[in-house]
Amino acid sequence: MKEKYSVLLILEGTYPFNGGGVSTWAHMLCNDVKNVNYILYSINANFEIKSKYTLSENVKDVIQVPLWSPLEPRELLDYGKRYYKFVDLKETDDDSIVHDIFLPIFEKFLTSIYADNRSLEEFDKTIFDLWSFFQEHDYKKTMKNIIVWRSFCSIVSDIIAKEKDEEVSLNDLTVGLRWLYRFLIPLSIDVPKADISHLTVSGFPVIPALVLKYKYGTPIIATEHGVFIRERLLSINTSEYSFFLKKLLIKLSECITELVYYKSDLILSVNKFNIIWEKLYGANPEKIEIIYNGIDHELFVPAPKPAHLEGIPTVVAAARIFELKDIITMIRSCDVVRQTIPNVKYLVYGDNKAVPEYTEECEKLIDELDLRDNFVLAGFHAKPHLLFCEGDISILTSISEGFPYTVLESMSCGTPVVSTDVGGVTEALDDQCGFICKPKDHVEIGNRVIELLQNHELRAKMGAYARNKVVANFTISKFIKEYELAYDKIMRSETIEVQNPTVLELQNHQEAS
Repeated sequence: MKEKYSVLLILEGTYPFNGGGVSTWAHMLCNDVKNVNYILYSINANFEIKSKYTLSENVKDVIQVPLWSPLEPRELLDYGKRYYKFVDLKETDDDSIVHDIFLPIFEKFLTSIYADNRSLEEFDKTIFDLWSFFQEHDYKKTMKNIIVWRSFCSIVSDIIAKEKDEEVSLNDLTVGLRWLYRFLIPLSIDVPKADISHLTVSGFPVIPALVLKYKYGTPIIATEHGVFIRERLLSINTSEYSFFLKKLLIKLSECITELVYYKSDLILSVNKFNIIWEKLYGANPEKIEIIYNGIDHELFVPAPKPAHLEGIPTVVAAARIFELKDIITMIRSCDVVRQTIPNVKYLVYGDNKAVPEYTEECEKLIDELDLRDNFVLAGFHAKPHLLFCEGDISILTSISEGFPYTVLESMSCGTPVVSTDVGGVTEALDDQCGFICKPKDHVEIGNRVIELLQNHELRAKMGAYARNKVVANFTISKFIKEYELAYDKIMRSETIEVQNPTVLELQNHQEAS
């Protein structure tokens, strides 16, 4: 039997400690792909105690990197470096090293972020230099040095001085440097050798993949679900951050996205829509392929509606309760439907504790519209394959998506879908198996829900067509086979080259040491 490849699967805020579409995708790969073993590199806000999933034997290790915990990750967890070496770094560094060696690299990093026309080759070299520095010097002691703070304030202030209408406060500068400190933490952490790095988001989690490429020339695969940069822009522009902080986050996010596309050897999009954004941020079209998500059509099957919901016009949704799912619009659509169908019931299953302030906003709107009898945030559902059979139809009101499992799962269960036109939804859902609506248009969404709930014949016709479409195009076996082929392709490809001289530089550096 052929030896399996080792894959470092890099995740952020998802598998194996949190649910959601990306976690569903990752769990399928880890369970069913036959030609690789996985090491999970899980970046989270804080240290997680327990996995949400039962992990496959194909998962050989789980590396946690808690970015926002009070203690530095290396103070919490063992990443393979002997503790005395870790302590030695803290004791040997002094201000002259930070000033003479680190500052020039850090200043290049900052100017690259704000540059209108940056060189990705130079930006990559700067990231490599930062990583090289932190192989021999303490991350926390360096980044918290007063010299670094003064340099950050000086460089950023000079850049801001050119922007006549821009102001910056001491709090802005403090938050800005804190963000950089947190985002760059993985540069200081040792990464186990692997044959392939597999990114699940085209953003800051690229750092461990870059480390492996710098050390061993390890090829990078990036799977684009929802487009990182698009979702970042949506989130940042609707935030209450100051203009300075918004600009810093946007510039930094754009830099990292461009670097991901530049360094990736293969970009696997889950839909055609994402490719527009990938090209916009410099991805080479020759690197891009599409692998659609797939589901177990033998598990997600049509089933009778539960007895307790018989006679009640029911709309179901599977959605984590946070801004990108736009539950607010879903609630408002329920109010539209309720005017025509007074006993309508919306059942929304999903994590309602992930973003407590948004859940609170949703609960407040439910009360304001007097929808307690009509709209239920039902929390976790233990059997997702039965979830969609509770409804006459299902609904998705997201403002951003990749290729959502909820649409495929609903279709496979023969439940027609009313969805917003986002991401790759229309590549699965067409007008023969549901309705597509404009995002945030609660009136159009509500009217489409009414149309389907009042037309049993149309629902049955759409449900049967939807089921057949999934069986023909979006099965788990097809999905898994395409990823196995992608891993084979990246390993046997003769076109993969060591990008830039970074690996050779590292070898020379190690020999000199």
